[in-house]
Amino acid sequence: MLQPDLGTSVDILLIMTAILFCRRTFLEMARGSERRRLWPVLIALVAFVSYRQARITAFLLHPDSDPQGAGFQLMQSLIAVGSGGFNGVGLMEGKQKLFYLPEAHTDFIYAVICEELGFLGAVFVITLFAVYGWRGMRAAFNAPDRFGSMLALGVTAMVIFQSLINFAVVLGMMPTKGIPLPFVSYGGSSLLVMLLATGVLLNISQQAGTSVEPASLRRMA
Repeated sequence: MLQPDLGTSVDILLIMTAILFCRRTFLEMARGSERRRLWPVLIALVAFVSYRQARITAFLLHPDSDPQGAGFQLMQSLIAVGSGGFNGVGLMEGKQKLFYLPEAHTDFIYAVICEELGFLGAVFVITLFAVYGWRGMRAAFNAPDRFGSMLALGVTAMVIFQSLINFAVVLGMMPTKGIPLPFVSYGGSSLLVMLLATGVLLNISQQAGTSVEPASLRRMA
């Protein structure tokens, strides 16, 4: 809990928000004092940490403002994405991963995919996650009980939000954060957690349609 990992904390917050929103609890919280208490905490987590300030400054201004410092990783990522073109330079033929792009095998693996497989490969990866999200939401809505619905929604939100954050960081749409791409980035612990969560999601999907509860009780609201 004391590790300075704001990216994972934001990811967990998004998952919680999705679950609470579907339970209609989030709307009630948003109208109360919780909203006013949350923003100062988020601002403080950024304002009092120097490297987070530098990353956000480089993102807002441009990575060119600090090309050898906070903006270096984002610049190399954008170079890799732009170098891929439409068809890519070829599998295993990428140059940015060779001592130019930091963490090319983990957090910025999507930049390597864009460079080697081009626009077609990048869209294919996004399509795979879109299918995962569609199937996960379908399992959530057809789950046999409310707990299964919330669990399926949480697993789906975990994978989709994490992948969206990774895409946004690699493409320069968000400040640089250390969020791996699910199922793709190097790392045994991340892959193990994602596979176990997907196994639970498949089990919920398999049991869809076997509920004895009325349809009104199986809704997320």
